[in-house]
Amino acid sequence: MDVSHICSDLVKIRSENPPGDTRDIIEYIKERTDSLGLRTRLIKNRGGRHNLVSSPVRGRLLFCGHVDVVPALAEGWDEDPNSGAIRDGKVFGRGATDMKGGCAAILAACGKFLATGEEMPADLAFVCDEETSGSQGIRSLLAKNLLSPCDCIIAEPTPPLNPNIGQKGLMRLRLTFSGKAGHGSLYPVLGVSAVMEAFSFLEFLGELHRRRYEPDDPRIVKIIRESAEILREVLSMEEAGTILTHIMFNPGRIMGGEKANIIAQQCVLEIDLRIPWGVSPESLLGEIRAHAPRAAIEVGNVSGPNISPPDSTIVTRILEEISNVHGQPAYPIVQWAASDARYLRKEGFSVVEYGPGEIHTLHAVNEYTTIRSLENAVKVYLGMMKRYSGTPGIG
Repeated sequence: MDVSHICSDLVKIRSENPPGDTRDIIEYIKERTDSLGLRTRLIKNRGGRHNLVSSPVRGRLLFCGHVDVVPALAEGWDEDPNSGAIRDGKVFGRGATDMKGGCAAILAACGKFLATGEEMPADLAFVCDEETSGSQGIRSLLAKNLLSPCDCIIAEPTPPLNPNIGQKGLMRLRLTFSGKAGHGSLYPVLGVSAVMEAFSFLEFLGELHRRRYEPDDPRIVKIIRESAEILREVLSMEEAGTILTHIMFNPGRIMGGEKANIIAQQCVLEIDLRIPWGVSPESLLGEIRAHAPRAAIEVGNVSGPNISPPDSTIVTRILEEISNVHGQPAYPIVQWAASDARYLRKEGFSVVEYGPGEIHTLHAVNEYTTIRSLENAVKVYLGMMKRYSGTPGIG
């Protein structure tokens, strides 16, 4: 079966997160790996949040993909989000780009490589829970020592000539502001409003955002500059450079106050911050605490900016393979968002992200990937398998 039909099959299998039940899609993938003669192990977690990993692991090269997707309301779609329709050179449906297309390309590349009669040089990990915390997915596999640090390709969607080798940091915070209650008719002369404390904090975040940061390493400065050009094109956004060099913040949720005529005694604010190179999470959190003296701060998921060395083996090899497939020079970029790569890098993996898809449709209505993108990703993955097998002449 070709890669477009594998992608279509995967899209047809529901795996929205939440709730995150991946039993059916992991079972489909296991059937395919079994048919190829690949030994894999099913890792079960509560709520049907299942993973699949090679057993045993070789620890030379790892291909990784997440099988959970964000939910999709049928409203606005031209057809069912889980149709997996194939037409006009495209595969449509939720996850076609993020990232069931990448998972399909991994499976198709495995089939092509094994058809040569050579032994598989790479380990596989298909995981759940990437779209939320990763606690039942890649973090669970790492905690159980089911993966061995090595070079790694995550099949996340990227521009065709640009593997992603790093990503900004992440900090999720829940701040509970405390006020001094009283009759609303006396404020602001008397009392302290927790709502206004939260508002003042949001103004401070605006000040943080206006600062520009750069790393000390000139190589990373260059990659950030080139990444901004790619982001500007992909998202049609003139301020693309700002996203990579400034602290981005999103006040995703706010809940506060008790009644219109009561000075608010409590206000809860949930914040998502993205941290650029040149900022440490520890120093940022210290500054936040200093500017929110009336808030109890719960710190959720935190990771600093991270990157694989631009001259590392995995980076140089995949750049060469991409150039071979596309007939054009390839160069690395860094990412404005976060993925499972940050957990793998923390545990000693050298990670690049490269995969098929149309980034402008990621998480969007009428998500799709082109068949050409899928087929080119298969070629790149196959080339990487040959390089790590030590048999570049196969093909």
